[in-house]
Amino acid sequence: MFKLKQKSIKSQARIGLIKTSHGQIITPVFMPIATQGAIKNLTTFELEKLKAQIILGNAYHLFFKPGLNIVKKTNGLHRFINWSRPILTDSGGFQVFSLTHKGEARKRENKSLVKITPAGVYFQSVYDGSKHFFTPKKVLEIQKIIGSDIRMVLDICSPSKCSRPEAERDLKITLAWAKQARRLKTKDQSLLFAIVQGALFKDLRKNCAKELVKLNFDGYAIGGLAVGETAKEMYHVLDYTVPELPEEKPRYLMGVGYPKQIIEAVKRGIDMFDCVIPTREARHGRLYFFNIKQKINTVNFYKTFNVKTEKYANDFSPINSNSVFLELRTYSKAYLRHLFNVNEPLAMRLATLNNLEFYLNLMIRIRQAIKNNKL
Repeated sequence: MFKLKQKSIKSQARIGLIKTSHGQIITPVFMPIATQGAIKNLTTFELEKLKAQIILGNAYHLFFKPGLNIVKKTNGLHRFINWSRPILTDSGGFQVFSLTHKGEARKRENKSLVKITPAGVYFQSVYDGSKHFFTPKKVLEIQKIIGSDIRMVLDICSPSKCSRPEAERDLKITLAWAKQARRLKTKDQSLLFAIVQGALFKDLRKNCAKELVKLNFDGYAIGGLAVGETAKEMYHVLDYTVPELPEEKPRYLMGVGYPKQIIEAVKRGIDMFDCVIPTREARHGRLYFFNIKQKINTVNFYKTFNVKTEKYANDFSPINSNSVFLELRTYSKAYLRHLFNVNEPLAMRLATLNNLEFYLNLMIRIRQAIKNNKL
């Protein structure tokens, strides 16, 4: 299901091909985030025009809204949202621990809002306070109903700055859950990815990777990064973790990141990415653009600016004269600034189109640079 097509002679960067039941994915790839079955402010038809290869949904959120009964009636999420290309679903584990406590899971665990056991995790819904129990089996059953092409195992995402005893406790359970999930893997065409954890402890990360590789998953993700550590610390973790992962399997860095971080991770052998940055920053008026004369392996290959600032009140140049979207080639920056100032939802849609187009074009440029041995 994964074929390595080319490796750069300058770094560990590589081009690969992932085969799924809903089509092939050329890597390195960026996955726009459709947490609840939708990219904020966009349609799936616009995603197709952007040439998005795969999107990411979240089992936790989809379990509650729209709910599995609704998804079942359309035989899966693909038909429900009118998306014919691959979907990856996160297990929802991160949301169980982060959303339930609004970032204070460790402090409030004793109040039973979240209770971790070797069998699974008890928690309360952020939507209605209802109580639930997620196990490795339950999470895979949810993702099977969703019908995702790539499914993630249940894990515990340790805070990057947690203590060693915390990291060891979380890792022990994460590995036990991964073993359970591997035994439960279905014989359909879906792919099952495990997640390497271990915070910033080198020996824990390496040991986790080695143990997961023994289980022969379809792919391997690196989790628990971009959650408070510095970029230098993140790169260091990748430097010693990626070599532990098999070359013939896809590697996914979860929740990353800014353009420079993506390039640095690609150079270290990462194939797959997702991040809220392009859509979240679009909603706040921050736009991403390439510096035309700069190659992507240079420091200043892109720029950002906040279109809501006074500077753009009289800027009647197109939002993006190079866009595939007529709206971005026609509407001016001054008009976009006006839309933000009057809280017109169209502003967020236009900004989101711009930023996702940037990120997806970034991956095209990265793949071309690898092909030409420039990265």
